[in-house]
Amino acid sequence: MTAAAPVTVIPVTGLPEITAGSDLAALIAEAAQDLRAGDIIVITSKIVSKAEGRVVATPRERAIEAETVRVVARRGATTIAQTRHGLVMAAAGVDESNTAPGTVVLLPEDPDESARRIRKALHHRTGLSLGVIITDTMGRPWRAGQTDNAIGAAGVIPVRDHRGEADTFGNILEVTVAAVADEIASAADLVKGKAQRIPVVVVRGLAGLVTEQDGPGARAIIRSAEDDMFRFGSADVPLARRTIRAFTAEPVDAGAVRRAVATALTAPAPHHSEPWRFVILETAAARARLVDAMREAWIADLRRDGFTQEQITRRLRRGDVLRFAPLVIVPCLVTDAAHDYPDERRSRSEQAMFTVSMGAAVQNLLIALAVDGLGSAWISSTLFCQDVAAEVMELPGNWRPMGAVAVGHPAEQARSRPPRDPRDFILTR
Repeated sequence: MTAAAPVTVIPVTGLPEITAGSDLAALIAEAAQDLRAGDIIVITSKIVSKAEGRVVATPRERAIEAETVRVVARRGATTIAQTRHGLVMAAAGVDESNTAPGTVVLLPEDPDESARRIRKALHHRTGLSLGVIITDTMGRPWRAGQTDNAIGAAGVIPVRDHRGEADTFGNILEVTVAAVADEIASAADLVKGKAQRIPVVVVRGLAGLVTEQDGPGARAIIRSAEDDMFRFGSADVPLARRTIRAFTAEPVDAGAVRRAVATALTAPAPHHSEPWRFVILETAAARARLVDAMREAWIADLRRDGFTQEQITRRLRRGDVLRFAPLVIVPCLVTDAAHDYPDERRSRSEQAMFTVSMGAAVQNLLIALAVDGLGSAWISSTLFCQDVAAEVMELPGNWRPMGAVAVGHPAEQARSRPPRDPRDFILTR
């Protein structure tokens, strides 16, 4: 085994204040005259933004809103947001430090492209094969403090895939992918940092990571949404529930169903009761029995209402989502704990109170399924034939079916929600 080469982190001093139009490559080449082939130039994104004119005289909150494509979490004055670059950062990367009062600095429009331009200009001036990394500070879930991360890169391998290699004991690595561009960014920040006012650093000794081509850039480090196990921030969770009516044939994990039911059980309930029950229809035969029984009851109702056979056939298609879903959950309400009142008004209100609790439980269930990557559709059918549904599922006499939930892995994209202004739904007194 060859010994690891030493890595040196060298601050670049003497840079002037950067303003719009500054030639960063020229300034860096002049200040760092001892550059060598294989060096990696690590640049704080703020001076890239300043050189590119990304300083704006806009209130900070308005700038954050404009730079945000998805709010991940909010607490007090702090917003964690995803930017159009795909980065998840505090304040969407908007910064008001080291800039004139009344202005804020936005992230570069395209950090990877910025890195490519600077690398090309440096090569033109020096003739050297160099790597360029543009960094910004980020917090990390479950860890205190911030570190610098790569948001743009050119001529540097951004991730090093060790999968398939053997460790020192001969075990084959299966999941190890090192984010080397982030590691370099963090190492560089030990030397530069905001307090030192050193926005550029040369990292030497990692020439093996410098490539002839610009490469995929730092975008390669951003985990795709489908692979992100922690995609849903606190602000995303309620919005994760979407109605899905088409599912793949992939079976539904029983553990995910149990977790969703456990979440449903956290709903508020009247009189400290537990009025929720859930029937899981795992087999196609059980689902068919329920759908067929409800179908007959529905046909009888529609015929009494005077619908034509064509109209009836068209309406019956709405139940197909339950027939073809890989799994169906039937929420049921038990009101044994309801108080008895001598008048209809209070009795009706008592039952409504339990129904509201059931609705909260169902919403919890649907959200939990979505967070686990499952699609769902709440269908009201069993409400209109509770006796028939209860009989075919052989339920206890006090269980009232409250709709049915089709569950499965989505085979379609949920339709976009129409924009709604909350003020249209609020009455203030």
